[in-house]
Amino acid sequence: MIHSRKIFFFIAACIVSAELIFLSACKGKNNTNVAEIDGQSITSSEFEKHGGKALADERQRLYRVEKQKLEEYIGGVLLTREAKAKNVSVSTLLDQEVNGKVAPVEEKEIEDFYNLNKGRLQVGLDKVHDQIRDYLREQKLEARKGEFFKALRAKANISSYLKRPPVFRAEVAVNGAPFKGAERAAVTIVKFEDFQCPYCKTVQPTIAELLKKYDGQLRLVHKDLPLDAIHPQARQGAEAARCAGEQGKFWEYHDKLYATAPKAGVEELKSYAKEVGINSASFEQCFSSGKYKGLVQKDLSEAAQLGLTGTPAFFINGREISGAQPLEAFAAIIDEELAQAK
Repeated sequence: MIHSRKIFFFIAACIVSAELIFLSACKGKNNTNVAEIDGQSITSSEFEKHGGKALADERQRLYRVEKQKLEEYIGGVLLTREAKAKNVSVSTLLDQEVNGKVAPVEEKEIEDFYNLNKGRLQVGLDKVHDQIRDYLREQKLEARKGEFFKALRAKANISSYLKRPPVFRAEVAVNGAPFKGAERAAVTIVKFEDFQCPYCKTVQPTIAELLKKYDGQLRLVHKDLPLDAIHPQARQGAEAARCAGEQGKFWEYHDKLYATAPKAGVEELKSYAKEVGINSASFEQCFSSGKYKGLVQKDLSEAAQLGLTGTPAFFINGREISGAQPLEAFAAIIDEELAQAK
């Protein structure tokens, strides 16, 4: 059962959250002094640069809490108003609109859930029958409650003035790095990858789709982050790709490495060069000389300074997004950046 006590509890909690909202909104935007050392000022911009991502992450976390609490508070106000309009208590309203409109959990639903999760549960249905029933019941209640609150919001004129904290943008060097797309694009994606990383391989079709979707608006820059401890051949693959780049075939070789991953032995790397139409003698001379060891190591050092510990990692105009994310996750940030550019 859903009780009015819970509603009033989160309303009370949100009063405390309101103070946080106020303080967050009042953060100074100007380059003011935050400290002094023997008369030497430390400005907010210097402090922000030093705090960097750690400060940005905490502010984003606080914003998410503030937003959640504000949404709860708004929901509580709407619920109380609706109950008053119908001349019933909040608990009665919830019973009528939520509890009373959720169908009982059927045995087939319990059996279907059990069969779907049998391998993880590793006990007989009779042992977990009631727990599954209660879990499915709670899911139905939450779904119905969400529909009800959505309907209440649709009838109200709601404006939120809660502001997102400033976006943190890392400084990522791109000079001399392989790139594709429009050189003067409004949006630059810098990707740190490992040619033997399965997640890097998984995200390649998404990146290709982004380049197609935002044709002329996007520049893609490659950086190497070979994870030697788990992918011992990734570093030599990265060096080989740079050698391919000398002959204008970096991206063809890049795609070949992912298509054949995780195979990246020396002989295989030489074979891939032939397959993408590279002059073998020039490629082998470049590769055997270790010409690009230093450049790959430079990318590694930069990744460490940026706090990267895994692949793939992306920076969209300096805004970090980690892992093999779906296209929508990239597109949301790209759209924001394009709108800001306009």
